[in-house]
This record gives sequence, structure tokens and C-alpha cells, in this order.
Amino acid sequence: MGDNNERLAELSINTMRFLAVDAIQKAKSGHPGLPMGGAAMAYTLWTRHLRHNPSDPGWADRDRFVLSAGHGSMLIYSLLYLTGYDFSLDDIKAFRVWGSKAPGHPEFSETPGVEVTTGPLGQGIGDVVGMAAAEAHLAARYNRDDLKIVDHYTYVIAGDGDLMEGISYEACSLAGHLQLGRLIVLYDDNRISLAGSTKLSFTEDVEKRFESAGWHVQHVEDGNDVNSIDRAISLAKEELSRPSIIRVSTIIGYGSPCKQDSASCHGSPLGVEEVAAAKENLGWPVEPELFVPEDVLEHMRGAVKRGRGQESEWRSALERYRETCPEGAAEFERVMEGKLPADWESALPEFGADLKAVSTRKVSEAVLQALAPGMPELMGGTADLNPSTLAWLKGFGDFQPAGTGSEDVPGAVGGEWSYRGQNVHFGVREHAMGAIANGMALHGGVIPFVGTFFVFSDYMRPSMRIAALMGARVIYVFSHDSIGVGEDGPTHQPVEHLMSLRSMPGLTVIRPADAAEAVEAWRSALLNDRGPTALVFSRQDIPILDRSKFAPADGLQRGGYTVWESSANTPDVILIGTGSELQIALDAGKSLSEKDGIAVRVVSLPCWEIFDGQPEDYREKVLPSSVKTRVAVEAGIKLGWEHYVGLDGAVIGMDGFGASAPASILYEKFGITVQDTIETVKSLMGI
Repeated sequence: MGDNNERLAELSINTMRFLAVDAIQKAKSGHPGLPMGGAAMAYTLWTRHLRHNPSDPGWADRDRFVLSAGHGSMLIYSLLYLTGYDFSLDDIKAFRVWGSKAPGHPEFSETPGVEVTTGPLGQGIGDVVGMAAAEAHLAARYNRDDLKIVDHYTYVIAGDGDLMEGISYEACSLAGHLQLGRLIVLYDDNRISLAGSTKLSFTEDVEKRFESAGWHVQHVEDGNDVNSIDRAISLAKEELSRPSIIRVSTIIGYGSPCKQDSASCHGSPLGVEEVAAAKENLGWPVEPELFVPEDVLEHMRGAVKRGRGQESEWRSALERYRETCPEGAAEFERVMEGKLPADWESALPEFGADLKAVSTRKVSEAVLQALAPGMPELMGGTADLNPSTLAWLKGFGDFQPAGTGSEDVPGAVGGEWSYRGQNVHFGVREHAMGAIANGMALHGGVIPFVGTFFVFSDYMRPSMRIAALMGARVIYVFSHDSIGVGEDGPTHQPVEHLMSLRSMPGLTVIRPADAAEAVEAWRSALLNDRGPTALVFSRQDIPILDRSKFAPADGLQRGGYTVWESSANTPDVILIGTGSELQIALDAGKSLSEKDGIAVRVVSLPCWEIFDGQPEDYREKVLPSSVKTRVAVEAGIKLGWEHYVGLDGAVIGMDGFGASAPASILYEKFGITVQDTIETVKSLMGI
């Protein structure tokens, strides 16, 4: 039996290798090196440890697996086919073809069984830290001593390139601090990157690095030794007080006589002759292509029966949980489905015009505190900036390992110090914070929010882009939104950032103009389950509009709306504002109307993406094409506003970086004032 098992294992591993090799050769592009070198490692994990159900890829308590080294995508595609997912041999034949389930890098929602979109190296490592954090949080919240409905591991295969990227340092440092013991990294240490040997640039002691970060570290010397890999994974699963990394020494392109152990097989097909030579070298038939032995398919498809049994056992446990804890079960199922509480909107605060001016970041804080008691799925934090961005849930605990501290620690938000805590202290790690939020969102059961100064959105832009690609439900809370930051100067004043993020497909960017719009911005963000939302809030106080004199703020739900106009007639001029500059547009409009008899309409346009998605007749109603005199006012870069003001309009904004001075001085010096707006309108009208 032992010999037969070893034979089946070797056959299965070689099947995985050559499915990858043949598909890449057929596509004339791809990365064969990792699938050939890492096949034994992946086989061991998927056949001996991974709890998953190919018949139900969305099973809530499945183990999560992420291929962070996404260029090796044919490794996971071969596994998905062999273990019985809705992924056929024809899908493998269509590797890298338009509309295929097998794109060049794994993409979430495109391929059953792919948990997250990976491609940029290091992102997958950040993702799995988020998944492991979500698992730990949900387990602490819902599990009972005698009944566990959240009880799974998170695995990732990462390569040298993943560990070179700075995001891995950020994410793994935090994972070690948080003691995420159900996180296991399989490090494919083949000592080769795209350009050549890692001796050119990556000679650090990785094991010591992870030991210093609080990780459990092991080394498997032979990447083809299934039993050694098996034992290492078993030991990692037993170590629940630390995340684990298993350094597996592999040979890139294993089996290729001329190309193994070299960069030449990293990102290019082997070539027809070398494919044949590799197959002969490993005792594999040269023909037919994409050959799968029947006993291998039968062996690997055993995952279907195992998975159904594992999920059935879990569903029985869930049913017992419903009987003993019906409210907890109902809440668990609701949050895992991503549904909001039935009456959540009733908790949203209201801000009347009788209140004094207030920064929109302060309003955002009030919204979070109001929602937190009835919305346990809210979980997040900031890059060491919660006292400034005010993105926290006071009294709802700090997400920390139990017994490692107390709420008396300076900087703690307060409440229970355990994995039940909803406040995550990310530290100064924006890039990882964004990826961790992606993992939390894709795990399910959590609606993550993350916060930092708007200017530092640059530091997590790659993670935001991946969130947009996946349609991940992540909420970004950005404060200090413009030159209104003032004395901190141009390094901290976001100028180009609004336009930069507006250009990102799939990201909804909202810059509210007052307290009422800030509340509506949060409403819109929570209702948006199709992708990430960036909420851009002010540091400086902004007057609260009297909505008895101005249009209701719920116009924000349509992206833009007419907030005020001087008459019911077709306007002579349209002024458009966002954020704190809407007040400038309103004051200028009133002056032009009262002193110069000009018919003015003022439009608040807090979200371009939502507005552009409205029916044409609504957009025409707000911005009639017959009105050519249009002026936009925004304390950011002007580029892009031509979309709304046209060639006949003008933009009051920034052409360069800011400066260090009080905000009022900066607005004056850069010409973003009521008077500048008035003069611009008159110039356009020839007055």
C-alpha cells in the first residue's frame, strides 16, 4: 500500500507539472518554473491537509488557500481541475485566452476556487494575514467551548519575490505581533527570480527574519519530499500561538534538463524540444498533451467526497449551534452573507444647521460610533493615525492576542483586549493595511475600514487597485483632504490624489461637502457591496448647510445634485463644488445673483463615479448641456475637470504642490476664493 501511495503521489505531482508545462507551451506564454518546482509542495497541502469542498467553493468554514506567487497560476489551475472544481480540461486548454477561466494570473470571481486576485508580488501575503485575522475574530465572537463553527486555517504559497516586496515585511511583522497561529506560509525557496539568481539582491537570512518577527520557522531541505513537507505542515498546524513559515527548498523548473535551476524557465515556455526532454527525463509520455492518468484523476477527485463530508459535519454543527444559540447563528449567517442589519440606517446621526461648523472627519467618527453597537461586522483601524483620522470604534475592543496587554495600554481604543476586538492597530503600514483589508473582506463576515491621511493613499494604492479589480467591499477613511491641512506643508497636502483615485476603475471616491453629506457618504459606502469606497474627509471645520434652504443631502446617493439655484429659470452659469469648496461656490453664486443679476446654479458633485452612472436624463437635468458657462471649484489638481466644465468652462484649483502656511492663507495665495470664482465667471461671460 505504501509503495502504491508513493507511486500515486509521484504520478499526481508529475501530472500537475505537465498540465502546467503543456498549457503554457500551448499559450506560448506563462511561467512554468514554479509549477514544476513547487508541485510536490502544493500536492501535499491539497491532498493531506486542505479542508475544502470543490462542490461548494464558498463554504464558510473551508481552509483558505492563496497562491501569492500568482505568476505560477497553472499550479492552482491544475489543482482545481484535478480535485473536481467547476474547472475543466478545456479551461486549461484555454489558458490565457480571452474569456477563459484560466487567466494569466489568478483572478477572484473569474475562477471557482480562487480566493483572491494575485499578481503583484506580496499582495497575497497581505491578503492571507487579513483572512487569518478575520478567522480569529469571527472564531472569538461566535465559537463556544463545545461548538466551533469557525475553525479553519489559512495557507499561502509564496516565492522569493513575494518576500522581497516591502509589503511582506509589513504584513508579516503585524501577523507575528498578532500571533495569528492559523496562518501557514509555504515559502517556495528556489533561489531564482526573473532576472537571475537571488544572490544578486536577496541574501538575507529569511528564517532569522521571521523568527525575529515572532513566527514559527521550519525548513524542508528537499522540495520533492512529500513526507517531510507533510510533517512540517502538521507541526505548523499544531503551533497555534504563532504564525508559521515553512521554507521549502525547491528547484525551479524541476525536471527540465537544460532549464531547471535557472531564470530561463521562470517566465517563458520551455519550448517544444525542452518539453519533450523534460517529459522523457521524468518518465512521462511525450504525447498526448495534457495527459491525465485515470488513477491520478480518481485519486485527486477524492477531494470531492472528503470535502462534502467535511462540510456536512460542519453544517450539522451549525444546526446544533442554531438550536443552542439562535441569535448568534442568525447573526453569523447574516454577516457571512454580507447582508446589513435590517434597521441599521436608523442609527445614522443627524446634523442640523444650528450646530457650529465641524470637520467631516469628526462627523465620520460620529457615524462610526453610532453604527458600531448594531453592526458587529464593522472592523478596522488606521496606520497609527486613529487620533487624527478618527477612524475607530470606541469601547469595542482592540484586536489583540488575549492576555498580552490591557485596555490601559496608551493608544488602545478601549474595551476588551482580545480577538473579539473590532479595532485593528495596523501600525505605520499602509501598503499591508490595504491588502489585509482585502483579505478580511474576501474572507467574509467582516466589513473592513482602514484609515490614513489622504496623501498617504499613495502608499497603499497597489492594494486599493487589487480591491477594485476584485470588487472587494473595503471602506477607506481618508482625512486631511486638501491644502486645508495647512502648516504641515506640501508633503502632507494631497493635491493630485482625488484625480488619481477617480481614474481607478471600480473605486468609488466620495468627498462630502458638509456634515449631512458626510453621513450620506457613509450610507453610500455601506450600501456599496460591489467594490471599494474611498471616503475623503476634511481636517478643517466646514459650515453645516441649512437644508431647509438647500437641497437635501441625500442627493449624494446620485453622485451629484443641484444644491441651490437663484431662480427656476435655466441658469446662465453653473458652479460645481466638492468638499469644503462647495461653500466657496455657494458664496460666489449668491454674490453673482444678488449683485450682478446672474442666474446661477450651484451643483454639489461629491462622487463622479456615482453621478456618471446615473441615467442621461438625470445628468442632463443637473448639468444641462445648453449651459456652457461652468466653473468647478476644488482644492486639488485641475486636470480632469474638463469632463464636466467642457472647453468653454474653467477650473478654480491647483496647478502644483501646496506650501506650509495656515489654510486660509493657502486658499488665498493659490486663488481658491470666492472673489477668484466671481472674477472667473465674469471673465467667461465677458462682463
